[in-house]
Amino acid sequence: MSELYKYRHMLLTMILSNMRTRYKGSFFGFLWTLLNPLLLLGVYSLVFSVVMRVDIPYYTVYLFIGLLGWVMFQSAISDSVVTMIANANLIKKIYFPREILPISQVLASVVNYLFSLVVLFLSFFWFGMKIPITILYLPIILLIQIILMIGISLLVSSVQVFFRDLQHILNIFMLVWFYFTPIVYVQSMIPDQYMTYFMLNPMFYIISSYQDIFYNGSAPDLGNLTIAFIYAICLLIIGWKVFARLNRQIAEEL
Repeated sequence: MSELYKYRHMLLTMILSNMRTRYKGSFFGFLWTLLNPLLLLGVYSLVFSVVMRVDIPYYTVYLFIGLLGWVMFQSAISDSVVTMIANANLIKKIYFPREILPISQVLASVVNYLFSLVVLFLSFFWFGMKIPITILYLPIILLIQIILMIGISLLVSSVQVFFRDLQHILNIFMLVWFYFTPIVYVQSMIPDQYMTYFMLNPMFYIISSYQDIFYNGSAPDLGNLTIAFIYAICLLIIGWKVFARLNRQIAEEL
């Protein structure tokens, strides 16, 4: 951790670089940070509000809350899994804590999420909803998700160097993971006999907490936050240990 702090300026540079290159050469540029969630929102709202007609008050806002948290998570993991290979030349040329690469991807996705919240707040005004005071709990939930994302990102970014199929497997796994998270549906729709399987999902608790503070206007469930935090710390430890073990051979493998 002390070494990461020593290279904090490089970390900041990598975060800014990730954000610039993500939309480099595109016509809308950084506006895609807002357009991507808006397009997702439009598609899912059309399918579940008009076609399938999910009977949930202010469903568009409910859906948007979950989508924003999920897009941040998916973006962080998907970008991190290839970051070591994409920066192979940098790794071979200079020394720096290689943990910076996946961590910068995670933090770049967090910055994008914070910008996307502007659209969420505008949707509150559009639908005549008040922004609840409980959004003050957001930093706590966000911190837990950041820890979770860093742990997973360290794990997948290091393993991908030695097992190149991981990227493709992860794409399928993330799709399944999405539908095991209460984003397009509410928890009450999950049959009791299957609830145990859903509760093995750390994003289940995190997305539910976002829905509590933004949609329900209530404090996040302490039990949910505790379980999510335990998951996050465990995955951080696993990810960091796997990364440290494989780190010595990464340059040679690349």
